[in-house]
Amino acid sequence: MSRIQSTFEALRARKRKALIPFITAGDPDLDTTLALMHQLVKSGADVIELGVPFSDPMADGPTIQRSSERALQTKTTSRGVLEVVARFRATDTTTPVVLMGYGNPIEAMGYAVFAETCAKAGVDGVLVVDYPPEEAEELIALLKARGIDSIFLLAPNSEDQRIADVGRIASGYIYYVSLKGVTGAAHLDLGEVQAMLPRIRAHSNLPIGVGFGIRDADTARRVSAVADAVVVGSRIIQEIEESAPGDVVRRVGALVKGMRDAIDA
Repeated sequence: MSRIQSTFEALRARKRKALIPFITAGDPDLDTTLALMHQLVKSGADVIELGVPFSDPMADGPTIQRSSERALQTKTTSRGVLEVVARFRATDTTTPVVLMGYGNPIEAMGYAVFAETCAKAGVDGVLVVDYPPEEAEELIALLKARGIDSIFLLAPNSEDQRIADVGRIASGYIYYVSLKGVTGAAHLDLGEVQAMLPRIRAHSNLPIGVGFGIRDADTARRVSAVADAVVVGSRIIQEIEESAPGDVVRRVGALVKGMRDAIDA
């Protein structure tokens, strides 16, 4: 059983919902990323999504785009991201870590090398934003052979065939993008989310995480009432961006704890 599966099963047994924060590795630097990862866990994160910086993050709004730019300016590489996961694993062997990024850096490394390096570092899942299921089978097979889950996105305009394809091939959890647009938008329609989740569950028994547009504790609470997990990215990156260097970890921890408390309430 993967760390992701065991985490969701433990949460289900306790009637709790998962909180999945996203940060971009290397923003503002990899040492701070490591400190943030540990703080996220202390503040109530159940799974960590770790963004692999990329020069053209097409699904991301300006906030996360700027975080990728900052990380790339400090020479953060895919191997550097995997090294920080290995450093995290030295003291945390239980919290699942999911890499979220784009196909180009993976292809530059090579599928087999990427999968093997992920396994050695302690990665639990991989979400490649720009790989639809029909283009990901080779990578999925390499990851699966090493016990690593492949996570896919679905959106409000996903057709039944696309939902079925994702339901057939995904593992770990499914990430439902709650709006048509990029990360960080502020017009989440909870009614639309409620209508879409049964369509996804008709094709998959995997937990469903909902993200994009979750800006505060109240929205996190309302989303958790209908989803299995709440994914928060841009709001956390904004906090990193606006914090003084010595105060980043504390402020992000306080933000995430507020969301954790709201979800549990």
